[in-house]
Amino acid sequence: MSMSSISIQKLIEQFRYQPDEPLLFTSGLFLFLFIGFLLVYIPLSQTHRPKLIFTTLFSLYFYYKSSGLFFLLLISTTGIDYTLAKLISENNVPWKRSVLVTISLISNLGMLGYFKYTNFIHEIFSNMSGLPYQPFDIFLPVGVSFFTFQSLSYTIDIYRKQLKPCDHFLDYAFFVSFFPQLVAGPIVRASEFLPQLARPTIVTQHMLGRGIYLIAAGLFKKAIISNYISANFVDRIFESPTLFTGIENLFGVYGYALQIYCDFSGYSDMAIGMALLLGFHFNDNFNAPYQSNNITEFWRRWHISLSTWLRDYLYISLGGNRSGKIRTYVNLFITMLLGGLWHGASLRFILWGGLHGIMLGIHKFISESSLGNRIKNPLYNKSISPWIGTLLTFHFVCFCWIFFRSSSMGNALQMINQILFHFSPQVFIEFITGYWTVFTLMIIGYLLHFLPHSVDLAVERWTTQLPLVGKALLLLVVVVLCIQTKSATIQPFIYFQF
Repeated sequence: MSMSSISIQKLIEQFRYQPDEPLLFTSGLFLFLFIGFLLVYIPLSQTHRPKLIFTTLFSLYFYYKSSGLFFLLLISTTGIDYTLAKLISENNVPWKRSVLVTISLISNLGMLGYFKYTNFIHEIFSNMSGLPYQPFDIFLPVGVSFFTFQSLSYTIDIYRKQLKPCDHFLDYAFFVSFFPQLVAGPIVRASEFLPQLARPTIVTQHMLGRGIYLIAAGLFKKAIISNYISANFVDRIFESPTLFTGIENLFGVYGYALQIYCDFSGYSDMAIGMALLLGFHFNDNFNAPYQSNNITEFWRRWHISLSTWLRDYLYISLGGNRSGKIRTYVNLFITMLLGGLWHGASLRFILWGGLHGIMLGIHKFISESSLGNRIKNPLYNKSISPWIGTLLTFHFVCFCWIFFRSSSMGNALQMINQILFHFSPQVFIEFITGYWTVFTLMIIGYLLHFLPHSVDLAVERWTTQLPLVGKALLLLVVVVLCIQTKSATIQPFIYFQF
């Protein structure tokens, strides 16, 4: 076989699904594909059907590169919910509408349950029966929880008569498969996205500038801060917490809090930025969550698309706050418990969600009591209480992250034990010296996170006002920094596993 044949074969292999190398926004291959996509998309942007067909086909290929033949699962979900939504809309008999939306629920949640929870239920059954546990070989398609929730909300909105169904299957397929947010969110509502299809595709100067700014910011968060502190510090701590002192474990927790924020919000930033370059608007998915003064505010700032989805389709469906105070607290707790289970089939995730549910209930109780009224009073600890609230909320969230990140409950308890009983503050200077690059990136990451929102807006305006060459140079600088800090192993986005 000639050298040219070998080179062509290797090139073709790059375009096939490779389980160990999913297509990432931060990869050189995606940059190459996205540029090629734009060269075709821009001339088609003023059309309707050709634009939708081309983008949908590219989105399906993008998902194929992430999960292989499971792109067929995406197509089947789209077809089922599109058909059911049409039938629900055309039927005025209440019980028939209820049956149809139930079929949608069973179809979506059944599929999600099979891929995510079969082994979890099997393990519980094996432990209860005393039988040896042998997990089934079930591959979890990337982003299945995201496109399932997105498609499910469409049929529920039509059942509630809050939305009219799409006239054409292609419109709905475009909505469900749109590649920027397909595999890790944000979870986009049909009521917010579908009306944009009817409008001309226009990319204003502001959209272009904000899009490039968000892509650059997302790349910086993910590829420079998150990947580096993960590979060079956080993963080591969580893998073997007993090999490190309590102070190192504590900074490992702080590091993971920053890592997961930069990783997930970085993806969301890039998704929102790419959508803007294509002429579409998504709502923000993060809003400086660690600046929150309380846990309720945290969930209004963290993974906003999921927290609002759980509120609108689960919490309200359970009765919300319409059935008395006790039932309200129960509904809140169940919602967060199921939110934890959504993240993963493990008792650790259930505990993580349960802890947040309990704290949300406590905060709601306090805020509605006389003590809450005193705290809200501007004369009550005006200069101190906000900072105390932010500090307490941040550390509660960090404590919960231990269970979220640890590989097992035993591992999580070991880390907590090290922090409480083997703190060893005398190694702090040695620790800083040994991990000075990691420590520097953590400081930069947290400083950027706690900057006032006005600074963020000012940088965004500055980026928008740059000439096109300046915008390109900004992206180039970030890409070069990404290359300089790139680790040897692939660092997929954390939320790919959900």
